[in-house]
Amino acid sequence: MPERRPEGPEGSLRGLGRDLRADSSGGGTKAGRAQGWTTLADLRVQSLKAWSSGALLRELLEPSGLYPRRRPLKRPTAASLLGDYAAARVWAAELVAAVGPFSLETAEVGRTTIGSNQLPAAAVFASVDDEIGFAGKAKDAARFVGLAEGLRALDAAFRGWALRRPLQLLELDADALTAARVALWLRDFPEPGVYVRQLSLPGVHTKFIENHRKVIGELVEALRPDAGRTGVESADETLPSAPAEPGSLLGQIAARTPAARFAARHGFLHQPELVRFRALDNDVPLLGEARDLTVTAEAFSTLRLPVKTVIVTENLVNFLALPERPEALAIYGAGYGFSSLRDAGWLRNCEVLYWGDLDTHGFRILDELRAVHPHVVSVLMDEATLLAHRDVWGSEPSPSRAVLTRLTAEESALYAALGSNTYGPSVRLEQELIRWDWALERLAVGRNRNA
Repeated sequence: MPERRPEGPEGSLRGLGRDLRADSSGGGTKAGRAQGWTTLADLRVQSLKAWSSGALLRELLEPSGLYPRRRPLKRPTAASLLGDYAAARVWAAELVAAVGPFSLETAEVGRTTIGSNQLPAAAVFASVDDEIGFAGKAKDAARFVGLAEGLRALDAAFRGWALRRPLQLLELDADALTAARVALWLRDFPEPGVYVRQLSLPGVHTKFIENHRKVIGELVEALRPDAGRTGVESADETLPSAPAEPGSLLGQIAARTPAARFAARHGFLHQPELVRFRALDNDVPLLGEARDLTVTAEAFSTLRLPVKTVIVTENLVNFLALPERPEALAIYGAGYGFSSLRDAGWLRNCEVLYWGDLDTHGFRILDELRAVHPHVVSVLMDEATLLAHRDVWGSEPSPSRAVLTRLTAEESALYAALGSNTYGPSVRLEQELIRWDWALERLAVGRNRNA
């Protein structure tokens, strides 16, 4: 058992005075962590966590009565003092030396064992400014207050957005004020009926709108009379790599892309959705001698072409390299982009083949396409093709976990196998890596079957 320490100020922790401050040499953190005590570094982590959540910045704008704020400290027990008195002394000294942004509450430990010792029990921050200073964020906090005041000067309704998005306000800096001016313009002109390019506001251009669509949408919502009561915020203007729900994108013809959704939401004009297609039969009349055309989705839906087979592929090179085929047409899909085919009713009278990547998202796109054209048949999306190309397998960054209801039994089994890593972690086979002779052979089988 360690030697019992005397209770005098030279041998105990109860003094919390100059003797402890003299012991502080940066070793408190090391000693405290080894014992599980709250160190100065741990205390700062707690304050930084509150900063990162936006809580400290919100407190600046809308005090909640949280301060003075008491943060309890895990401290040595009487047994700890008996076991390693020196480590406890160094731990306490480090905290005492840091007093300034916070004060320390103490608690008595060890009266009946080692003798009465007053140890740090809690750090108390008198104000949010003190805790922000302790976290090393005073300059950022001052900038935040200035930006929030700038928003409030434009319109008091923006205060609610600043409370919800304090860290984003800091990140945007002056761009937040420019975005707010755009939001005010959209409030005053809710159906502008012009292209974003035609918006004439100081410091505002097309790229600015493209880079700040979401925050502009949120600021517009903040200006609505019911925003404070309902907590309404704008829909996410970003386009995910996969739709949120199976079948969701194909119904959004006019607003599939982020830019299109922003334009539709705020009354701007937006360029029409386009479809690129190529005749695989020189006898199919298109436009003069042109074989590769791009038209609007609306125009594509009105076509009346003498074709029996349509091959949809996501890869541009595959689209360009597909060989001649009687009464056939190729469409360049470019992934999750088949909303343009929704109104093309004439495709229902054609054999439609879909050739996508052999991964979970390839099957998800196939499922999406079948939401509009249930008769679509997949090609080169089978297990034999997958296994024949092991040497070029890649890894899918974010496999789909969606429940797909429009796949065949074979497709569903392969989708499930890919999703459960049956062949390896997140295996994918990109369509452009399939050997061309293999692809041509299987495409020819489909043609002969339907001849």
